[in-house]
Amino acid sequence: MTATADAPTPVTTTTSSHRPAWVTDRRLASWNRWVACPVSGGAKTLTAIAPYDEMPTAPVPACTPDDVVAAAEAARRAQADWAALTHGARAEVILRFHDLLVERQDEIMDLIQWEMGKARFHAWQEVLQVANLARHYAVHGAKYLADRKVRAAIPVATKAREVRKPKGVVGIISPWNYPLYLGVGDAIPALLAGNAVVGKADPQTPLTLLWTRALLAEAGLPEHVWQVVTGPGAAIGEAVVDNVDYISFTGSTATGRLVAQHAARRLIGASLELGGKNPLVVRADADLQQAARGTVMAAFANTGQMCIHIERVIVHTDVYDAFKEALLAATSGQKLGQAFDFSYDIGSLASRAQLEKVSAHVDDAVAKGATVLAGGKARPDLGPLCYAPTVLEGVTDEMDLCLGETFGPVIALYRASDDEDALRVANQGRAGLSASVFSKDLDAADAFARRIRAGSVNINDGAALAAGSIEAGMGGVAESGSGRRHGGEGIRKYTDSQTVAASRIGPVGPLPGQTLEKFVAMGNGQLKLLRRLKVR
Repeated sequence: MTATADAPTPVTTTTSSHRPAWVTDRRLASWNRWVACPVSGGAKTLTAIAPYDEMPTAPVPACTPDDVVAAAEAARRAQADWAALTHGARAEVILRFHDLLVERQDEIMDLIQWEMGKARFHAWQEVLQVANLARHYAVHGAKYLADRKVRAAIPVATKAREVRKPKGVVGIISPWNYPLYLGVGDAIPALLAGNAVVGKADPQTPLTLLWTRALLAEAGLPEHVWQVVTGPGAAIGEAVVDNVDYISFTGSTATGRLVAQHAARRLIGASLELGGKNPLVVRADADLQQAARGTVMAAFANTGQMCIHIERVIVHTDVYDAFKEALLAATSGQKLGQAFDFSYDIGSLASRAQLEKVSAHVDDAVAKGATVLAGGKARPDLGPLCYAPTVLEGVTDEMDLCLGETFGPVIALYRASDDEDALRVANQGRAGLSASVFSKDLDAADAFARRIRAGSVNINDGAALAAGSIEAGMGGVAESGSGRRHGGEGIRKYTDSQTVAASRIGPVGPLPGQTLEKFVAMGNGQLKLLRRLKVR
């Protein structure tokens, strides 16, 4: 996925024919200055491969573990002054960033497409989500973090409240599939809560994060409050976890386990959004055209490289054939290709490794008896890493594609005899990230949704509805992770709760000269009175 050189490589060596014309050597140099490599000085570089032509993009400095240590120390020194600002002052920076992001969105969409290969509409969705999160937490963050009065030990004579204090330095390890949304969307609430951030850019998409860091500097974010480090997780991921006070990780379940174990050894908190094998259930009473459209949108968005995308479609037997016909029609209407405009619905896969994994899953399923209803093959005529949107049926448990996360534009159809059978299939395996139910009976769908093992369930939508409801938490259960982004938990997780209790009468306990027996008797009397009054 990346190439590493022993010495700095001039940015003029980039050879990708899809490099946007506005991405000049001067712009690249201005972004690279935001890589925190104070120890190594950027002596080594890494260069990603552009999915549209499999040619190098542009080199960026590669950090060492010592660079990460120094970056975290600089962030810690800067954090105190940043935390001393009012929430309103921090919010002004984030709102200026919001405005700049919306104004210059064409630039960041170009970078996302160049580095990651997705269709432009899906790149725009990242802009939409980050802008919404920036505005939401800037406006409502103070409310989420406000002091909370609680009932004190002795009414009237004492008082107590819970206050929120920033963790200090938050580490964010974000993946390549949503480099803006996941790399920046998690940093915004951490910053607004008064923390400094050390963010590790994925080697496939570092320019996206560096462009955004430069934009935040223009909006007024102090230089060392958000440190960006670059490099493979195997090289610097452990150093990030070792030098922060809280870690937010998005990625595979296997790596998430390692992050959790390492965080646990340090006794720091961790938020983990991990893999999914997300089901979509079509009940017998569903609007089939609506369900087919929602399935296609949720399964093939971001070329299927989305943790919440749909991979399993479970259809009531009474409507299976009619739904299959509608689904195949909707799938055939998807335009696959590569362009820096809105002319295609589905873009490229991000890397040769992704293409090989998707192909291997489909080939294994076909070899073991699955039937290809649509797609099922790469499309090198459209782009070196393009893969046709694929629908399979007859997928069985022994196939790798059954419960293994494919992370590509591939869905498997399953027939269910009734709701209970559909629920059994939906809850198969150990993942539990996102799910969907299509039904005209919203009450029945709601009752069904509550029985699905998933952190989020969408009714009459494939995946975007819950993710876009940013006042509600988003995350997984079981092997799909722990913790939540978005909503109150999405910012409070970056803080510690501190209880502050005060007494107007001095220490709580027996009064001078009062025997312990008398004090205990008074306490027992209070217990009985409060019980009769149904207090607490």
